[in-house]
Amino acid sequence: MPAAGDAYRRPLVAFVPNFSEGRRPEVIEELTAACLVPGVQLLDRHADPDHNRLVLTLVGEPEAVRRSALAGAEAAMRLIDMDRHQGSHPRIGALDVAPFVPVRGVSLEECVQLAREVGRALGELGLPVYLYDRAALRPERQELAEVRRGQYEGLRQEVAEGRRLPDFGPPAIGKAGATAVGARGPIVAFNAYLAGGDERVARQLARRIRASSGGLRNVRAIGFALPERGRIEVSMDLTDPEATPLYRALELLRLEAARYALDVAATEIVGLVPAAALEASAAYYLRVEGFDPERQVLERAVARADAEEAERRAREREEAERRGDLRTRRLEDFLVDLASDAPAPGGGAAAALAGALGAALVGMVAALTRGRRKYADVEQRMAAVEREAAARREAFLALADRDAHAFDAVIAARRLPRETEEERVAREAAIQQALREACQVPLEVARRAVELMLLAREVTDSGNAQAISDGAAAGALLWSACHAALLNVEINLAGLRDGPDVIDLRAEVEALRKRSDELWQAVRVAFRHRL
Repeated sequence: MPAAGDAYRRPLVAFVPNFSEGRRPEVIEELTAACLVPGVQLLDRHADPDHNRLVLTLVGEPEAVRRSALAGAEAAMRLIDMDRHQGSHPRIGALDVAPFVPVRGVSLEECVQLAREVGRALGELGLPVYLYDRAALRPERQELAEVRRGQYEGLRQEVAEGRRLPDFGPPAIGKAGATAVGARGPIVAFNAYLAGGDERVARQLARRIRASSGGLRNVRAIGFALPERGRIEVSMDLTDPEATPLYRALELLRLEAARYALDVAATEIVGLVPAAALEASAAYYLRVEGFDPERQVLERAVARADAEEAERRAREREEAERRGDLRTRRLEDFLVDLASDAPAPGGGAAAALAGALGAALVGMVAALTRGRRKYADVEQRMAAVEREAAARREAFLALADRDAHAFDAVIAARRLPRETEEERVAREAAIQQALREACQVPLEVARRAVELMLLAREVTDSGNAQAISDGAAAGALLWSACHAALLNVEINLAGLRDGPDVIDLRAEVEALRKRSDELWQAVRVAFRHRL
């Protein structure tokens, strides 16, 4: 069985496909569904009708995202005709861009290898592929803007003339266009919209802020007009948002836009953004001094606490698995051990398991009662019962493990040497102590079972009428747990020397047996009353 923290430790890669489709809902749905292969989760979907572009952010283990990329490409080749595509964003193909980004437990170099493998596979599907960014095989293709130069129409013409041939796939651009496949670190796709202006102004502003034209490091930018919205757009990619934060790019854009009497009307983040990028901008605009995101951002503190708790539980589970505790084992394995000729686990552990099953059924009836208008008058009480039953369930499982360990102690005591009188005295004392502990565990099971029978009667009497048989079944299991546990107490009592403590134990056994019989009768009456 995997440890509790395994899900948090698996290697993850983000796959961020950009499709040349943002207007047809049915196609958007089909492209999304194609990418959601087993093992891949969708974190974000952004469809923009002005750009006529769909951006998905998916995450999974490397093999899963490889399958996602191939499935998404096949769907795009079938659904998108680039001869008919119109949109304001530069593009070269149906699956325009396919970058892989390391998230956890995967290096950028491994993403480079993954991108090249996917590129080769897409080429075998008949799609021309250009490797870019860190995956590029040619230095001039590291920049995505260079790969997309001339867009679909210009690239098709150049390839037809024998120039700018793809890295993989056929040396011809069909109706699905070409795909740029790459590997990169996390980036922030950040768009700014300005009221007024024209496409010439948009291009000038983009040129003044992007790194390749002498602007800010780590900023790629393109500008174009959105005449139907009366705006221009400067679309930016911040390739290192820690070194060049969002606020710095935005402030430079505002400064340059003021030369044209323009101001930024709105901004937009496409896809996901690292928390640190937003925190840095928030601190800048709020003028916060000494801001420590790790300490002061609530969600980060909670995430850190969750991670610590997951690690603690993982350690506990690993230790419990090492000991062979019941809660970490499959029920089938426990039953096999129970049926074997080994002395433990035995009747005491089985009694505790019956108690846990009874507690679970009590919790089930309470859960089925809460939230229903018909039972509003017992809403709060049932919530309390559900919490109590969950705690008792855990206690029973712990007692099942203690019972097995307690009997192991009896066996160990009986195996002590007894050659000399001193050894015989020590051995007898050890046996008596082990038998007393072996009595206490099943006795505790019986006590808790009797206490929980009160709740079984309550949920049968006032819980959801559709679940009264479950409440009664809980009572039956708890009665059985009590009686089975008491049998184990009695057999251990038989090995103890008579004394005041033994007399008291025998008296408690009889009292618990009588009380469980009374409560079981009360559960049956409540059940029949509500039939």
